[in-house]
Order: sequence, then structure tokens, then C-alpha cells
Amino acid sequence: MRRATVNDRPLVVDILKKSFNDNKSVNDVVKQDRKRKHRIRRLMEYSFDLCNAFGEVWMSEDLQACALILFEDKKRTSLRTILWDLKLAFSVIGLNRVSAVLKRESMIKNHHPKNPFAYLWFIGVSPSNQNKGIGSSFIQEVIQECDRKNRPIYLETSTKKNIPFYQKFGFEIFQSLNLNYTLYQLRKVKA
Repeated sequence: MRRATVNDRPLVVDILKKSFNDNKSVNDVVKQDRKRKHRIRRLMEYSFDLCNAFGEVWMSEDLQACALILFEDKKRTSLRTILWDLKLAFSVIGLNRVSAVLKRESMIKNHHPKNPFAYLWFIGVSPSNQNKGIGSSFIQEVIQECDRKNRPIYLETSTKKNIPFYQKFGFEIFQSLNLNYTLYQLRKVKA
């Protein structure tokens, strides 16, 4: 596993765009219209930029898997982040939906700890290489890295079939949110 650089941004965005194309949670945030796939790409670009600035972006050595980790305690508001947020509102969410998305994000964050943690915002494997063990090896490395930093890991999934995968690595469901779908909040605290 290696830290991604800004040169890796197109590859990371492409992996995540394809991996999350049918994801209920992502599609709840992204305005649903003929530009939906473009909007998902923009969401992943935003997420990459935010995690690159206030967290970490990781790639597997074979460049088939990636993870975006945000450290909320390191996040700072600046003119740059305000511009990113405005671009997100206009090009991804749609102005008439911003309030609903902000409410959703607030519900999620209400269940996050007050102490520093690693927010595993997105993790994905290139769709053509899924179900080959790449994701399992990669998440183990992500967990080890977060353990070295002494940070518990928090994440959400709206894909019920992913829950056993996360549980296999010590994650537990600690909250479920009923939106237009069920959003499962999981955490892994260092043993």
C-alpha cells in the first residue's frame, strides 16, 4: 500500500466512480438526472481533494484498490474548502437538495466520536478485479495504518451484502439510519 499523490487522482476517481455507481448512499447525495455519472465523478473528485488535504488517500501497490480517509479533527475551513463545497452543491447535489443532504450528513456525524478517528469515507476495488482478494488484503493494510495512528475507524455502507466483509475484519454495526434506504454505520476500535 502506498500514499496516493495528486497524479493518482484520475485513477482513484475512476475506481471509485465505477465502484459506487449503483450505491444507494452515493445516489442519495448525487442529483439523479442524465448527468448522474458525471456528478458521481465530481463527488469522488471532491472527496479525493478533501481527504488529500485533511486525511490520507491510499492505493494498493497494484493500483487496483484505493481508500479515502478523512481526519475530521484536522479539517479546517478556508476559502479553498468553501469553494470546493460550493462546487459540490452546484455540480453534484443540486441547490434544491442541499438542505436534505446537509440534514443527512448531520445525522451521520451525530454518531461519530468526539475523539480523533479515521473516517473511511470511500474504499473501492476496480470492478474488473473485485472478488479476487484484493479488497481483503487492502483493508487489512488500511486497518494496520489506522492502528499505527491509534485511530478507530468509522464508515457507513448502504450495501447490506458488504456488512459481513467488514465484520470479518472486526467492524461492528453501532447504528442504523433509516433514510430512503438503511444506512449502516460501522466502527472498528483497536483491540
